[in-house]
Order: sequence, then C-alpha cells, then structure tokens
Amino acid sequence: MISLISPVKTRFHDVPAGPKLLVLCFFTAVLFSADSAATHVSAVAVVGLLYILSGSRFLIAGLRALIPLWPFLAVIAAWHSFTGTLVSGFEIAAKLLAAVGLANFVTMTTRLDDLLGFVQRLTSPFRKSRQGLSGLDLAVALVVRFTPTLARKGQALTLAWKARSTRQPNWRIVVPFTLTAIDDAEKVAEAIRARSRG
Repeated sequence: MISLISPVKTRFHDVPAGPKLLVLCFFTAVLFSADSAATHVSAVAVVGLLYILSGSRFLIAGLRALIPLWPFLAVIAAWHSFTGTLVSGFEIAAKLLAAVGLANFVTMTTRLDDLLGFVQRLTSPFRKSRQGLSGLDLAVALVVRFTPTLARKGQALTLAWKARSTRQPNWRIVVPFTLTAIDDAEKVAEAIRARSRG
C-alpha cells in the first residue's frame, strides 16, 4: 500500500526528502495523540487535498495504491458496528487512512535514493559511535521496495482463491502469503550475499 515514486511529476517532487519525512513524523504524532473527531476528519481532508492538488492522474494512482487498506477499514467498521462503538471505529479508521495516505504520498513524491540519503545523514552520528546501524539504510530500502510488491502478491493470491472457490479467502491465504514472503526474503538474502562476496 506504500508505493514507489510516481512517474507523474508534481510540485511536491521538488521538496527535499528530509522536510517531508519530518512533516510525516509530526503529522502522525499529532494525529494519534488527538482525541477530537474533527481533528481526524481534518487530517483526512488535508491528505486528500494534497492528492487532488497533484493532478487527476496522480490522484488515481494514489487511490489505487491505497486499495489494500480498504479491507482493514471494512473490518474496523464491521467490528465497531457489532460492538456499538461506531464513533470510536470512525476515529480509528480516519487515523489509519490519514497516516497511511500521507506515508504513501511521501513515497510517491520522493526518490528512494533521497530517502536513503536522509536516513544515512540522520544516523551518521550513531555510525561514528559504532552502534551497529550500518544496515539501516538497506533495511529501509527493502521495506519501501517490497511493501507494494507483497501487496500485489497478496491481491493475486486473493484473486486465485476466488477463482477456485465461492468462499471468502480470509485467513486461508495467510500461510501461502507467508511462504511467498519468506521465499522472496531468501532470494534477496542470497543476492546480497553474492554481491558482498564479489
């Protein structure tokens, strides 16, 4: 659900990675510490406005990237409807939509190299003190790169299940999805080891 950089150029592509990541951290901290429903609605509106200001093509791409989030929102809505706490469910859903939406917006408007460069500069004092953060930038790159890949594979597994059965997949695709993720992780680890030997 977190996308790679969008090929559709926007004014936000020119904003450096550092300020965008700091704004994302501050936005998320304020969002999850606030108890006002009006604040949560305003946060969703602000994030939506950023997508709209970036143009219709960017907006459509952004909404497509957020499709995997909707099942989670549906589960939240169903559970809180069942327990009679709709207001609380609405607040949780709004927080989740705003936070993930802004994180997706940042990755869509920021090159991966710029993100990693900022992380490296941010952790440079710890590197000098030998705190074992040498692989942090690589870890960030792998998370950003493989999140949309795993989301697509999860969707493919869901579609494959629906093509063979009338029942909903639900938890039944968890095991094959986990095995797929482990297999991908092993292949990446082998590639990294091969490159480090060379």
